Amino acid sequence: MLSNMITVVIASYKYGHLAAHCIESLLSQTLAPTRILFVDDGAHDCSHLPGLYPDIEYILRPHNLGTVDNFHDLLMRVDTEYVLFIGADNWLRSDAIELLSGASADIVTYDIVVTGELKEEIHDRVPGETRPHQGDLYWDRAGKHHGSMMYRTSLGQKVGYKMRYVDGIHPQEDWNLWDKMREQGASVASLDEGLLFYRRHRENFLKYDHLVDVLDEQI
Repeated sequence: MLSNMITVVIASYKYGHLAAHCIESLLSQTLAPTRILFVDDGAHDCSHLPGLYPDIEYILRPHNLGTVDNFHDLLMRVDTEYVLFIGADNWLRSDAIELLSGASADIVTYDIVVTGELKEEIHDRVPGETRPHQGDLYWDRAGKHHGSMMYRTSLGQKVGYKMRYVDGIHPQEDWNLWDKMREQGASVASLDEGLLFYRRHRENFLKYDHLVDVLDEQI
């Protein structure tokens, strides 16, 4: 079976100090992605990366576009069959692209390993959905949405990134993508493997000022 062509988009905003770990996880894959596209959405803290990792593509935006416009612009630049977005503060297991390359569905989800100094916060966010796993937490996402699902580029581009407010607190643009792709009849496949290491750390919350006060009370 021929491997699918996959672009991995690494999205960063104020994660420049964490991004090298993410890039290393892509460069050390057992099967390399077709394309790696790194974007700093106007935080100006990633200028050191092209010198360290010159073989990937960079967009260092002079001004912040915001999540929805940034992701939509990136999605429209992808020309491979599949695309996967990953936050620069997270990383992939070394065989993730190899396992994902055999996909034939329009959307491919996989499980998540929750790690980082604030990993226990996930209990409040998704009570009862995780279990202990090698010192971290395992989050079963079989058939369920998450922000780093892999999806067929052409269908994703047809839908585009748009803002969907669910909780009245912050936009969940990848939820909109999931919903609209499913409405278009997208097929979904799941890999029963923890391929994404999802780092929960203080910077996750700095985008939402009301949560910082809560964390200050907890720490």
